[in-house]
Amino acid sequence: MDDFQGRVAVITGGGGGIGAAMAEAFAARGARLVLADLQLDAAMAVAERLHARGAEAIAVQTDVTVLDAVRALAEETVGRFGAVHVVCNNAGVATFGEIATATHADWDFTMRVNFWGVVHGVEAFLPRLLAQGQGGHIVNTASMAGLVGMQWLGVYCASKFAVVGLTEALHREVSRQGIGVSVLCPMIVATNINENSVTRRPAELRNPGEPVIPSAAGMVGSTITPEEVARRVVRAIERKDLYVLTHPDQREILKRRWVRQDRMFEPDVW
Repeated sequence: MDDFQGRVAVITGGGGGIGAAMAEAFAARGARLVLADLQLDAAMAVAERLHARGAEAIAVQTDVTVLDAVRALAEETVGRFGAVHVVCNNAGVATFGEIATATHADWDFTMRVNFWGVVHGVEAFLPRLLAQGQGGHIVNTASMAGLVGMQWLGVYCASKFAVVGLTEALHREVSRQGIGVSVLCPMIVATNINENSVTRRPAELRNPGEPVIPSAAGMVGSTITPEEVARRVVRAIERKDLYVLTHPDQREILKRRWVRQDRMFEPDVW
């Protein structure tokens, strides 16, 4: 069975960036799309582009930080298309600054979206995937910052490390039941996540003063397009890959982390 033809895919954060690119890549393979986003107009614009190319797509306004909203998204998906097969828990925000100066609002906002948004997606959709008995796939968007701790990204790292751990455990639990699970860990992608993380932050969780947004020059690594990320996600779903990595730069960084860990087992250290 083709992993996409005629299948139903739900993408949170589907109104732009990586989410919109995944929607277009899935639609090109014949999938039917449900685009969930806090900004309904953004999701509708993507849905209209897909309609123009002959794809079936709907837009649903969804706040992933609210479990009932994600449950309603699942109900609407099944009510409209009769099933669900691919779930991309992709909505996310970026939070910058040192841990020592982070406010509780920084922690609250970041974990609500990046971690609890994924948890809510799993809670709402996994039981349906299992009950259908038709296979399927879950893609949880984390980050390279979920694999390696990074300065100025401590709060963000905590949320993304949690997503990686959750996804690895979920993969072990459901792979034998025909459900694929992947964790997407990109480095820098050409999206508006930095700006959106400021403009879409709830008023009650905003900090006084100017928000911290790093310059592109301050970020490490090359920048790739959302379309390249989407291509890799499609391949991961087809191959049932657990990890989706996006940049050649990642290999050496991950090797250095492993070497530091492995060194702790040397006799003079152990």
